[in-house]
Amino acid sequence: MIASWFVSDIVRNPATHRDEHEVRHIVQAIGSSSIAKAQEFVKDYIPKEGPHKPAVYASYEEVYNDPNVDIIYVATPHSLHMKNTLDAIKAGKHVLCEKPMAINAAETKKMVDAARAKGVFLMEGSVWTRFFPVAKELQKLIHNDKAIGTVRRAFLDFAQDRPFDTLPSDSRGRDPKLGAGVLLDMGMYTLTWASMVFHSNLKAKDAGQEHEQPKVVSRMSLNGGADEMSTVVLEYPKSHAQAICTSSYLSTTNHEFGLVEGTDGSIGIYGETTSKPGGLVLRVKGKEPQRMDFPVDGWGLFYEADAVAKNVRDGKTENESMPLDESMRVMRIIDEARQQNGLKYPQE
Repeated sequence: MIASWFVSDIVRNPATHRDEHEVRHIVQAIGSSSIAKAQEFVKDYIPKEGPHKPAVYASYEEVYNDPNVDIIYVATPHSLHMKNTLDAIKAGKHVLCEKPMAINAAETKKMVDAARAKGVFLMEGSVWTRFFPVAKELQKLIHNDKAIGTVRRAFLDFAQDRPFDTLPSDSRGRDPKLGAGVLLDMGMYTLTWASMVFHSNLKAKDAGQEHEQPKVVSRMSLNGGADEMSTVVLEYPKSHAQAICTSSYLSTTNHEFGLVEGTDGSIGIYGETTSKPGGLVLRVKGKEPQRMDFPVDGWGLFYEADAVAKNVRDGKTENESMPLDESMRVMRIIDEARQQNGLKYPQE
């Protein structure tokens, strides 16, 4: 599903769609389990009137070895991310890998080490939310303008009403062998928002290490070897602050899915989903609330794709807004949360 959203976004003309004149995206090749599936994907998501038709392959290896391909977008189930990414890196390709980068920090480190050794670009995708203009504005209000004073609490939620018992037993969302569970699926976004709230500078080599690192407390509701509901509390004792990050397959998130509280006010974050934010409400004490809308035409994955294209063009191997050490840091938080709840995947 996410692959179709991504392709639907990047086939739009950047110049006419969003006044972006520095980059353009070409879907050079599609790899699937069969030629028929790849052709069906092209039929459904690549415009017929477009100037370029991608090559279709019945294996991922053929995509990796296509000399016309610059960067691989990995959108397979979580448990396959490491293998697919390592294979692409071995072939000398840059990689944008869907979130989560892998199922644990150990796998993520192998991917990061391989990319750095090969000198290719690697970034964890679908923390695409970081690249939305509304996310940039939130960080500006909190870290630069100090619009709500010192941040004390953040509440962040992502929930969709799709219980495990409504999903096929072998689905990506339910099957532990595929890295199932709500934390890796949707909780990643709540942790991403928490990172943007409490970690202002990710450009440093150690991704936010100049900031206090949180203590992690977690509770999960497990069902069939995966988490159907998850709560992760990030406690910052020195800063006297907390982030409460919740995710669930048993309810639906409110339109205002996030709230950041400070000493001088608060900021509400709202949108279609937690992964596709649409605006902010700035509530400063003693003043009328200020609503800021940031409409998005499409899914918003093009913001991420544009940033990655510029990085590759400029010879960079990491993105400053989402460096590899940040992927490692967040994955260690997830590992700690899973360990506290006894959630272990079969391949671990």
